[in-house]
Amino acid sequence: MADKVAKRSEIPQEKRWAVEDLYADDAAWEEDYQRVSGLLGEMEKYKGHLGDSAAMLREYLDFADSFDAELEKVYMYAHLNMDVDTTDVTYQTMRMKAQMLIARVEEGSAFAEPEIMAIPAERLAAFRAEEPGLQAYDRYFTLLLRRREHTRSQEVEELLASASEMAGAPSDTFMMLNNADLTFPKIIGEDGEETEVTHGRYVGLLESTDRRVRKAAFESMYSSYGQFANTIASNFAANIKQAIFFAKARGYSSTRAMYLAPGNIPEEVYDNLIQVVHEGLPSMYRYVALRKKLLGVEELHMYDVYTPIIPECKMQVSFEEAKATILEALKPMGEEYLAALREGFDNRWIDACENAGKRSGAYCSGGTVGHPYVLMTYKDTLDSMFTLAHEMGHAMHSYFSTKYQPHQTASYLIFVAEVASTCNEILLTRYLLSHTEDKAQKAYIINHFLDSFKGTLFRQTMFAEFEMMAHRKAEAGEALTAEELNRIYYDLNVEYFGPDMVVDREIRLEWARIPHFYTPFYVYQYATGISAAAALSERILTLGEAGVKDYMKFLTGGGSADPIDLLKMAGVDMSKKEPVEAAVKLFADMLSQLEELVG
Repeated sequence: MADKVAKRSEIPQEKRWAVEDLYADDAAWEEDYQRVSGLLGEMEKYKGHLGDSAAMLREYLDFADSFDAELEKVYMYAHLNMDVDTTDVTYQTMRMKAQMLIARVEEGSAFAEPEIMAIPAERLAAFRAEEPGLQAYDRYFTLLLRRREHTRSQEVEELLASASEMAGAPSDTFMMLNNADLTFPKIIGEDGEETEVTHGRYVGLLESTDRRVRKAAFESMYSSYGQFANTIASNFAANIKQAIFFAKARGYSSTRAMYLAPGNIPEEVYDNLIQVVHEGLPSMYRYVALRKKLLGVEELHMYDVYTPIIPECKMQVSFEEAKATILEALKPMGEEYLAALREGFDNRWIDACENAGKRSGAYCSGGTVGHPYVLMTYKDTLDSMFTLAHEMGHAMHSYFSTKYQPHQTASYLIFVAEVASTCNEILLTRYLLSHTEDKAQKAYIINHFLDSFKGTLFRQTMFAEFEMMAHRKAEAGEALTAEELNRIYYDLNVEYFGPDMVVDREIRLEWARIPHFYTPFYVYQYATGISAAAALSERILTLGEAGVKDYMKFLTGGGSADPIDLLKMAGVDMSKKEPVEAAVKLFADMLSQLEELVG
């Protein structure tokens, strides 16, 4: 009989994350929620007066910054408590109240940025020279004024703001279709019983060692998308059209330029990524050939991409062992980093036990108030140890950004969000490989790394290329029919997987199930993030203390500079091709080791 999953109330206090570091109890949260809610009325007095004087502008920015920090704390406590028991009505209600308060604050403060942008440039410069307290907001002004040339009159801005809700319709429609309405034909599972195919089960079914099950799940999934291909294509095209509308309205040269602008990311970064990954495709082809060989199949199909090719090593790793191993693996990072990591391990930053109602998956809730929190369900496996190392990488990034940056510049952008976490994973991989002579373990560790790397570097770059091609066609006035989108996507799969892969006809529909495409030009950042991490981990291991010193400049930088400039401080220039080339080389080197191990 399967073990019964514990209730949340049965998890000992010492094994839960320390939410009491935010508020002593729910009553303290409620008291603070009421107090913070009361601050909303104070915002009105600033409306229409931000250009009156330097003192008034500073007073408002200080008020808004403090309000933001307090709001973050209120929301964080509610969402952390709800995520460890999603069935608890108390915390469902608290999170809903926090979300509604955030929405009211956003609505109430919507006047501020247009007002500040409307202050004439000379007057704003005089304010900043006159009031020393405004220096804390230099980064805020830089980002705000950068948008000025793409900001329209107040009347047009109001019109664009009102159109934004309507513009979200394609994304909302896709989410409803994908998550609520689409169903997939049942298949016969490994046990010979009928089983449902769902989004949550799909990858697990593709990992099955029974090829019949993999093929059936693959065909089940895409048969449903095929029935709705024309509808989904029309909806996807509508999402691109709304992006084109806003890009034109704001004077951007393209949708891509508009979406890369907030991080001031040069478009060459995107182009370099695709070019270098194309040049590195022979390594991907070698990986595909090795997969075909180890699976012992005459033809390798798209439904064979996820099934294990290395026999699973029963590497039992307890939570305590994982923490100790990660601390050893990250010794090259230096004592300040290790001290912070130990603090997180020893002071209940992590909620790792399984309990009924706990949200699935893993994340780090960093924020800029207090210490970070990591949620996961630890399973005594190698995979779980890597997840812990990954999430603690996020935690260290948030911890050091908050420690060294004022609240105004503590938050970092998505472009750099995966760098610290992936860097930890690479350092852990290198450590484990250097501390085992067992060939089976080595092969298992390397394959774990390669599978993760190929999924992030090669697959996400293929997504990024598809997205770029689709947007360019729409911008040129070409129709994005299901047939055309299927053709583009199928051809990319042929190119990325190479001659040893039978590119099944069904895969042409995969674009139709990727939710990230409704947040345009987002996915490329996964590939650039892993490239930066590969280059940085190499510098840390080869340069030692000097490499760590540079890395810590990035880790403590928060959002104090543009992402490209923060990474330059760490010694990696993502505007150049070298970091992506280093990532491709790392993949090729690891692949060579695996080829040697498995003969």
